[in-house]
Amino acid sequence: MANETEIDAEVRRGWMSLLAKAPESALMALWGEVSERPAFEWLRAPEVGGVMVRGRMGGTGAAFNLGEMTVTRCSLVLADGTVGHGYVQGRSKPKAEAAALIDALMQTGAAASVRAVVLDPLAGQMRAAKAARAAKAAATKVEFFTMVRGED
Repeated sequence: MANETEIDAEVRRGWMSLLAKAPESALMALWGEVSERPAFEWLRAPEVGGVMVRGRMGGTGAAFNLGEMTVTRCSLVLADGTVGHGYVQGRSKPKAEAAALIDALMQTGAAASVRAVVLDPLAGQMRAAKAARAAKAAATKVEFFTMVRGED
């Protein structure tokens, strides 16, 4: 069992972000391919709630409340004592449970297998979707050219 403090915080933040933002259908399809599901106990059963989303103008301005977003969260502990947390967008309790289990497994010896079966394919799917959106938006881009008239 790896202690939470032994896991690089930036690396963990990356997989937690990926799980939180992933479409439920994609995550659950990949999670279905994981054959061994560990036994666990709930520390906090999945529950739906709201969070305030804050923003900044230009990334550097004063923070302001943008609005509320629905999230589902849960926490669990594996038989070996590893704790996993799941925070996901929306109201999906199964997605939050899967995210918490994946978080816990990524802190154990099963991390390489979970990364290969779930996280890497999921990251690839999300990159492809982002590239497709960018290409669609680029197709509508309009270029404006100004002609100089010779007057100063």
